[in-house]
Amino acid sequence: MSESTDSEVVVVTGASAGVGRATALAFAERGAKIGLLARGEEGLEGAREDVERAGGEAIVVPTDVSDPDAVEAAAEAVEGAFGPIDVWVNNAMVSVFSPAAEMTADDYRRVTDVTYLGYVYGTQAALERMRPRDEGTIVQVGSALAYRGIPLQSAYCGAKHAIQGFTESVRTELIHDDCDVQLSMVQMPAMNTPQFEWSKSRLPRKPQPVPPIYQPEVAARAITWTVDRGEDELWVGRSTLTAILGNRLIPRRLDDYLARGGYESQLTDESIDSDRENNLYEPVSGDFGVHGRFDDRARDRSYQLRASMHRRALALLVGLAAAIAAAALGRHAVSTDRE
Repeated sequence: MSESTDSEVVVVTGASAGVGRATALAFAERGAKIGLLARGEEGLEGAREDVERAGGEAIVVPTDVSDPDAVEAAAEAVEGAFGPIDVWVNNAMVSVFSPAAEMTADDYRRVTDVTYLGYVYGTQAALERMRPRDEGTIVQVGSALAYRGIPLQSAYCGAKHAIQGFTESVRTELIHDDCDVQLSMVQMPAMNTPQFEWSKSRLPRKPQPVPPIYQPEVAARAITWTVDRGEDELWVGRSTLTAILGNRLIPRRLDDYLARGGYESQLTDESIDSDRENNLYEPVSGDFGVHGRFDDRARDRSYQLRASMHRRALALLVGLAAAIAAAALGRHAVSTDRE
């Protein structure tokens, strides 16, 4: 029997590390009850301990989001433990760093199954429960790459583009049905997460996020703010803003720019073991935590995000400044006329 509670009940997929884990901690600090979904049990247990230390409650539900039955069972388990789900955050992903010419059909299929269809199944499971109550929030953790593809990540970029189209389509259906479930997408910049240690790679050197790099806590703040404000879409980081707007205005120039610099910007100077363990089909053993290995280069705040979060106040200040300037000009004009 479900336990009735006044606390937020939140589901986070991909919760064992990186952005998912940071997001779970952000909700835990508000006293939320959180369903932690991912494949790696060691990482999930570490996340549960972090959540409880931060003041929340957690249930660990090992789940491969590419399996719709497993996602449905996870949703049932969370509601059985904590009650109706208020917030569902789709975040789980896998990727392959590789030129498209070297990708296999299985590579593309697996990335699509997890990174795109995992969001579809999560959204379906959440809507199945939220629509009858006519309330709840679903957040898709997106990327600037949902709008702008880059070299060496064709499977991941394709999946993020697909999530964007899927989300827009479902949102229009919710509006048509006069349903108050909120469906949001948060487009992220490059993040300092452990994925660069475990993603499958055919590159000659170790991969890295395309600078500028942000800490996962920046993403978590954006996600919780989006939930609170009911925003349809939020862009995080100046680089995300530049990529999305640039792709609208000068897409072919960006093609040329990325063809010249998009390879090296994703490579470190360190050689890579071609046989290194990857998480494409099975989780990598261990607890990797929230951050990747780029702490010395990662930013812990985004001024663009802060401006977006306070844009109404900024708009009022700009309007006030314009009014004061107009009044001053008017007084100056009157004074000039009298001379």
